[in-house]
Amino acid sequence: MKVMIVGGGIGGLTAALMLHARGIHVELFEQSPEIREVGVGINTLPHAIAELSALGLLPALDRVGLRTRELIYLNRQGQEVWRELRGLHAGHPVPQYSIHRGRLQKLLFDAALERLGADAFHFGRSLSGFMQDEGGITAHFVDSLKGGTGEVARGDILVCADGIHSVARRIFYPDEGAPKWNGVIMWRGAAEWPVWQDGETMAIGGGMGAKFVYYPIASPQDGRVLTNWVVNVKLADAAVSPPPKDSWSRPAPRAEVMSFARRFHIPGVDIEGLVAATSQIFEYPMCDRDPLPRWTFGRVTLLGDAAHPMYPVGSNGASQAILDARALADALARSSHPRQGLYEYERERLPKTAEIVHLNRKGGPERVIDAVEKLAPAGFEDVNLVLPHAEREAIVRGYPTATKGKSAPLNVP
Repeated sequence: MKVMIVGGGIGGLTAALMLHARGIHVELFEQSPEIREVGVGINTLPHAIAELSALGLLPALDRVGLRTRELIYLNRQGQEVWRELRGLHAGHPVPQYSIHRGRLQKLLFDAALERLGADAFHFGRSLSGFMQDEGGITAHFVDSLKGGTGEVARGDILVCADGIHSVARRIFYPDEGAPKWNGVIMWRGAAEWPVWQDGETMAIGGGMGAKFVYYPIASPQDGRVLTNWVVNVKLADAAVSPPPKDSWSRPAPRAEVMSFARRFHIPGVDIEGLVAATSQIFEYPMCDRDPLPRWTFGRVTLLGDAAHPMYPVGSNGASQAILDARALADALARSSHPRQGLYEYERERLPKTAEIVHLNRKGGPERVIDAVEKLAPAGFEDVNLVLPHAEREAIVRGYPTATKGKSAPLNVP
């Protein structure tokens, strides 16, 4: 069996590693000319890290990421709403990692390059279409490295892990339109900053309408650490307003962000100073898409953000793409026919990810902050008098149950 993967992001690279570990031949096509360490911080949850651990990647993760110890939820005034241990400290067999997205992608690429070989990777290739027949699938690409010339590749399966603007998804659902915006703009950045608390704790202050996210994404050095931050603010009614033009990873002026950053308080954190110390700030609309009735059409399927883009809530975007990769590789390895494998993969993953998309629209586990802020918008003296511990726990604990995968031993060559 030969599987062609479109997209060299976290989902596509993990799928390549998972398939190779099961003896399945893989070729990966990426539209960028190379894999570069771009982006800012993400969190990868234990249920996804368990899959990367099975691939033998924990030592590499420790070199470039940080094992998260604790998460604190706060209201906008900086008062504690909820606190919980994470990863190993919460009893999981593997850590949760806070990590620079580009470094995680580069880590996966380096592992895949070593295991699959350079011939498995084709850069500067943009998918333009495909044709299926009884014997396989032919994918058509535009080669930007050769002046936009055409190129074809042949295989048994085409896996499209090409993000929220997926070419294959647009072919299958031409009337779907643009991603759905909820009216929230996110400004994101990272800077070297003095260690806060134990250097392993993340904080989220505020609910879906206005939120500040703060966490380190590397090991501290000399009292300083690379620190990721996000400012989320609801600026419009998405039902009547489109997202700002060109706001996908647009460099944003610091003064624009600072006016919103001043709204938040985290005890012991100079939020204005952190934003001022950030050399480059990026703007994104908070978008997702409605869950699809199906991902798979014959020998073509979707994976990761191409299949189920979701709000960045609950640290589940990259984590669910990793779980997709495991499920896809398992299904193809045990199936007698490639199309049967794709059917089983979709049957396992589509309903689970659809549920997470809907949960994230409600705020995911961070909804506990919204619940408290709604009852006490000006703050509180005792959060238990606003919302009892058991009710807060029910909100936070109910979310992970829906997001976990299932791990089994994996023999890695």
